[in-house]
Amino acid sequence: MVEFRWHGRGGQGTWTASELLARTALDEGKYIQSFPEFGPERMGAPVTAFTRINNEPIRLHCAIYHPDVVVVLDNTLLKSVPVTAGIDQDDDCIIINSSEDPSTLKKSLHITHGKVWTVPATEIAIKILGTPITNTALLGVVAKATGIVTLEGIHKTLKERFRADLAEKNFAVIQEAYKEAKVE
Repeated sequence: MVEFRWHGRGGQGTWTASELLARTALDEGKYIQSFPEFGPERMGAPVTAFTRINNEPIRLHCAIYHPDVVVVLDNTLLKSVPVTAGIDQDDDCIIINSSEDPSTLKKSLHITHGKVWTVPATEIAIKILGTPITNTALLGVVAKATGIVTLEGIHKTLKERFRADLAEKNFAVIQEAYKEAKVE
């Protein structure tokens, strides 16, 4: 089983990204869970979402405390939310919306296990979508970092979820983020 914990702010599409990943994995024949954890339900408040993906039925029903993958949609959370909690295995990874070099963030966050991936998701989203919604950009990096789903599968899920023009723009964001992602 691969467990994901997503960190973002209300209105950024944190849970939507978790759901898109889960729906894609389901379409690709896997078992899934996707659920949010909301604090104060207001725009801009920290939000956490969780995704589990497995080749067998998932019987576990709780939050994820030792994720295999952490995804950070808003890098301002790095200073206020313990996003690195539970990253304790060498094959774990954290994916961060940042234009900083992964090695710089690895040092500043004191990450001793796992890999750090970065992508300038905000810049990519603004360039292609005209808005700083970063969730789909980070979904592209999840596909690259983990191989848990295919880009083709994500494209199919987007076409089922969004109107055609929005699905294509979001897929362009995913492809660009996939290409620009860096790892340390």
